[in-house]
Order: sequence, then C-alpha cells, then structure tokens
Amino acid sequence: MASQQSHKHHYVPEWYQKRFLSSGEQQLHLLDLNPPTIQFPSGARKTKPPYRRMSPSQCFCDEDLYMLRFAKSDNDIIERQFFGTVDKKGAPAVEVFDKIIGFSPDIVEGHRHILPYMGAQRFRTPRGLDWLKERTRAGHKNAVLMMMQRWFQQHTTMWGEGVWEVVCATDSKTKFIVSDNPVTFYNQVLYPTKNKYPGIEEWPQAGTRTIFPLGPESCLVITHMQYVRNPQTKPDELRVNARQFEMVLTYMGNIQYGRQLSEEEVLKINLILKLKAIRHIAAGKREWLYPERNLRAPGWANLDNDWFLMPNPWKVPFSSQLMVGYDDGTSWTNDDYGRKPWDPNFKDPKRREKEWKSRVQAQRTWSKKRAGKSLSRVYEALKNNSADHQMNEYLDSIQPRRSRK
Repeated sequence: MASQQSHKHHYVPEWYQKRFLSSGEQQLHLLDLNPPTIQFPSGARKTKPPYRRMSPSQCFCDEDLYMLRFAKSDNDIIERQFFGTVDKKGAPAVEVFDKIIGFSPDIVEGHRHILPYMGAQRFRTPRGLDWLKERTRAGHKNAVLMMMQRWFQQHTTMWGEGVWEVVCATDSKTKFIVSDNPVTFYNQVLYPTKNKYPGIEEWPQAGTRTIFPLGPESCLVITHMQYVRNPQTKPDELRVNARQFEMVLTYMGNIQYGRQLSEEEVLKINLILKLKAIRHIAAGKREWLYPERNLRAPGWANLDNDWFLMPNPWKVPFSSQLMVGYDDGTSWTNDDYGRKPWDPNFKDPKRREKEWKSRVQAQRTWSKKRAGKSLSRVYEALKNNSADHQMNEYLDSIQPRRSRK
C-alpha cells in the first residue's frame, strides 16, 4: 500500500519554529508584514489583522510547495526524503551550536550537517525557489525543485571559509525572532528596499554577513575572513576567490562563542531579520515583533557602526596555508583564500603584507569600539588569555589620550 502524500509543506520546519516558543507555550506570535485585503460582494474592502497567535504546524507553510506533478500523478518525495533527511540531521546540528560552550566531537559532526541544512533552508522558501527559477530560467516547477536539490549547497564553500561566531541574547530582555527567511544576508550597502524581488546574489560580496538564529538566545553570524582582516574593504566588493561547491577545511577551535549582546544589539539583529523577511515573522513574545519601536532609527547602512556583528579580530588567526596529508602519501593544500598552488595568486605576498597592516588597524579600531563590552571565547584558553591581554595592553596604552577627548 502506497504511503499517503503530504500536502502541507513547511518552508521553515516545525522543529525549528518550536525552538522559539516561550516556555510552556504552544503558539507563536505571528506578524503578517503584508496582510491581504478581502473584497466583499458589496464592494467593501477589509484588510485582515496582521497579528495572530498560531502554532508551528500552521506557520510558514504552503500547500504542495514541493509537490512534483506528472501527467497522471503527484509525488511528494522531495518533502519526505530530501527535506526529511536534511532536517533529521540538521535539527541536532542546530542544537549543538545553540548550546556551544567549547570544542567537542559533537561540534565536528554538527558542523558537517549544519552546512547542508542552512543551504537547503536558504533555497526551500518561496523566495528561494523564485530566485532559483529566475536564476536558472527553469520554466516548470518540477525543474525548479530538481535544481534546488543540485544547488542547495551553493553557499557551503563560502560559509566554511568564513569566521564563525555564536552570539548570545541570554542577558537581553528581548530574544531573537524567526522569519520566513531564516538564513539572512546583511550587507550595509545592499538595501533590502532597493532589491527587486526575489533579490540579488549577495553571497559573493566581501561585506556580506550571514545571520542565522539558532534559537531565542543564540545566533550564528558568519563573516568573510577578508572583511575581518580589512573592514575598510568596500562592502560590495567581490570577495577573494569567490567560488562554489569546493571542499573546505575548517578548524573548529577557531569558532567564537559566549559573547553577550546588549538589548539594543539583539533589537538590531531582529530588525535585520524583519527587513529581510518576505511576509511573515514570528516570536515567543508579541513585543519582540516590533524592534523598530525601541531603536533610534540608525538606518540600514549604520546598523553595524559599532561593529557588534564583527567577530573579535584578536582571536582570528592570520594563517597563510592549509595542508593535509593522507595515509597513501598524497596531500591536499590551499592558501587562506582557497587557492591552489598552481594559481598565480597563491599566497599572494602583496595582499598578505597589506592585510597584515589592515588587520592590526582593525584590531585597534575594534578594541576602541567594543571596549568594556562582553568578549567572545574560543576553544584554546591560551589564545583567549593572550588575545585579551594584547587588547587590554593596547587600550591601556591609549587611555590617557582617550580620556582627554
């Protein structure tokens, strides 16, 4: 007997939504950013209320969104098998990073599965599917769904090479929200209001950050290493050796975690999520749906003026090359931007000299902007102590000058 077809397809999984429920609650607070208008036979019009309470089973879903349609039959194999597998492995991976307190074997396994989950989440939304349709010029829905299964790991090379930080909202009254675009890109010069739906290709830009809430009290932020080394890089400049679908080595011990965001900083992330949403956002409490009410309208371009989205540059290593040797005597290597030894720009000495200077300046500027605020940690205690000591030494050296301002 054939299994029953599923018709309600969640583009934001129920298990992910449930992470954002307030304790003891079964419903989310849902806000429709563009509520529909109903026209009655009399000609009168009425706009539906934008705010509702709904359970995760009712939120962020469409009928037959992933249904493959053939001449005489429908097939929900993508919903059941493709997303079923991605979600089964992605859910515990998200949990691992949500609770990160240091290095563990779970982090390695979690990293391996969170990347494909984030990639699939990026494309499984109606917006993601529309972007794929436009980008690939696939005319039929079946073709778009097939392309999604091939393209969903498009961003994993970029994310694997980025600098990872899990920031916390534990000390903030406001917590993170969930949107219909959970894996969100923020670039200060790429205004969401100026991007025609379904949006532009933001991932290759050096100043683009990936923002992905892991739960109400933690959020993953990934920044391109190029931007960490030189924050004066034009945000819309293409990142060095931007490419896709390539193997990347990532050292888990460099992941930063434990930095507590202020109330204002959590509100800023929620504002980014809201402005980059297509139609719906949800939260554990109603007031969290309106971050703009408690912000002093800094404007999109100025949201990160204090570098709160920037990982601690003192704790980002300045490596030049990665090498791996195998038991059979072969090896694999690339430079810090993923270039192979035969690339003419492999370990570019001019770029390295320039970035060493810009990195030093970035460390100093970051120290002044973030002085007195919560600091992240990395796995190695020695690296934490050394980096914090160097930063404090620098701040002490400029203290008299700073106090005269």
